[in-house]
Formats: sequence, structure tokens, C-alpha cells
Amino acid sequence: MDFGAVLQTNPPASRTIALARLAEQHGFSHVWTFDSHLLWQEPYVIYSQILAETRKVTVGPFVTNPATRDWTVTASVFATLNEMYGNRTIVGIGRGDSAVRVTNGKPTTLRELRESIHVIRELGNSREVEYNGATLRFPWSVGSELEVWVAAYGPLALKLAGEVGDGFILQLADVDIAKWMIQTVRDAAEKAGRDPMSVKICVAAPFYIGDDWAHMRDQCRWFGGMVGNHVADIVTKYGQHGAVPEALTDYIAGRQGYDYNEHGRAGNTHADFVPDEIIDRFCLLGSASDHIAKLEELRSLGVDQFAGYLQHDNKEETLRVYGETVIPALSEHVTAKQ
Repeated sequence: MDFGAVLQTNPPASRTIALARLAEQHGFSHVWTFDSHLLWQEPYVIYSQILAETRKVTVGPFVTNPATRDWTVTASVFATLNEMYGNRTIVGIGRGDSAVRVTNGKPTTLRELRESIHVIRELGNSREVEYNGATLRFPWSVGSELEVWVAAYGPLALKLAGEVGDGFILQLADVDIAKWMIQTVRDAAEKAGRDPMSVKICVAAPFYIGDDWAHMRDQCRWFGGMVGNHVADIVTKYGQHGAVPEALTDYIAGRQGYDYNEHGRAGNTHADFVPDEIIDRFCLLGSASDHIAKLEELRSLGVDQFAGYLQHDNKEETLRVYGETVIPALSEHVTAKQ
């Protein structure tokens, strides 16, 4: 299993870069960031410095969207970074949440998402693509490699992820819900004529090493509020029952709006409706052994990467314990002598 660290690009940028370096030192293979240009600093600029100050980590947005940037611009950024730093970028993409809603926009359609994935991936892999009636290619890009992973919750978005995604991003770590969603993605891939195991699976959630459960839950309660935004969209489209597991939809009954000024922040004031049970199910909390046990369950479902959100007050210690204990426990064990 691979491990990613998900950062917010809060100022100063040097802090984000330092956390990225620390994640690499502790064995994380990926450094992801939020991508919401009004709420936080512009991540694509910061990626260049992260790549310059690290050796091996792969860097990308968690997640971008087709609405806030022209698709060819997005592809150009990552093809350029690949030329500079040797194919160490990745794109996570979804329909759009905070980046579009803060500007009074709305998520894109699934058709737009599908088309954007094709354009970004073809150009980002040094290939030509049809776009707005023209055949385009970066004449300066040779040998660039760029995977596009799709974030999804609802049935049609999960289907799209299976049909066209290089990977699927599930932003919660509930084992039962993950099992259903992963199978839905795999089934869609198979029906589209793809090898279902070729779609990489990434489960993402806050992760906190500690023993004060009340404090850990309060630090991570924001995540239930963030997930609730997407669940609310699903309920609006499909209704409360039937389309997705009720374990995902039931908890938002007490939701009363959302303030994007506090998006993804510990201690925010709009996630009080999220019960402790949901936090425990959606996140990874507790001792190293608690984390290892849950990660083992996720790995048994076919999860290829766990990406941990670091939006809490115990960043460095959580990274340290993962590097010294958790990641080695989930790695292949090789002996020097048989």
C-alpha cells in the first residue's frame, strides 16, 4: 500500500513545503493538496517548489475540477512540471466543490468532467487531442506521463470513474461504504471493457495518532461536514434511500448549511451535526495499532493508497508514527538472508 499526505496550502507556503519534505522523509509516496484558489494559496505554484526540495514524491491536486481552469492550462502545468522534475505529478479531479461554490458557481456536469479528463490526460501524456474543434498537442512535451484519478461518491460519478479514471479517489475510510463503492467502480470498468484491477483505488481521510478520543474527534469533525456537502447533492438527486448505502446518507439529517470560509478546518462551527460514530467510521484515529488494523481491512478490499488529511494540530507526530510504525507494517517484508 502506498501512502499520501493531503495538505492545505495555508500561508506561509514554506510551511506547506516543509510538511511535504517531512512526509517524504517518513516514507510517503504522494503529497497532495487541496485546490481552491480563493480559500488558500494557489497550489500549482507551490508544487514546483515541493518538487525542487524533494527527491521522489509524486505531487498533485486533491482535487481540481474542470471549471476553474482551462483544461489545456491544467495539462500544460503538469507536463511542464514533468519536464522539469521527471514525471512526478498526478491529477485528482472531480466535478468541483469549494473552488466553484465560493465563486457562486456550481459543479460541472459529468459529461464535462469526462471530456476534461480526456483532454488533460492526452495532452499531459505528450499526445494530441481534439479540443474545441482543433487538434492540439504540446510541441515541447516529450515523454510526459500523467495519470488522472477521479473523485466520486454518487452512482453515475462512480460509473464514470470506472470507465475512464486511472484511479478512483474515495474521500472517506468507512470500510463498508468503501467496499460498495470500490465494487461499483470495478464493475463499471469491466462493463466498459477495461481490466477492473487497472483502476487504482485511493481512500482518503483525516488521520490522527493519539489517545484523547474526544480531542481527536473534535479535530476531525470537519471532515464529516465536508463529506456531507457531497452527500447532500446525492440525496437531492437520488433521494434519501436506495441509490447509495444509508450508512452514508442518514447522518446528514441534522445538516443546516455550510460555510466555505471554514472549509476543511479543525474546530469549524458548521459540523456539529456530525456524530462521533461517523467520525470514527470515516477517519483513522487512535494508536498506531488502531490505524494498522483499519488499513489492513482497506487493503483487503483492494485499496492501493491511503491518503491522510493533515488538517489538525498533530501533524508532525502523526507523520513520524506513520513513518516509524504504520507504513513499515503495511509494507512488503524482505529479509537480508533466507
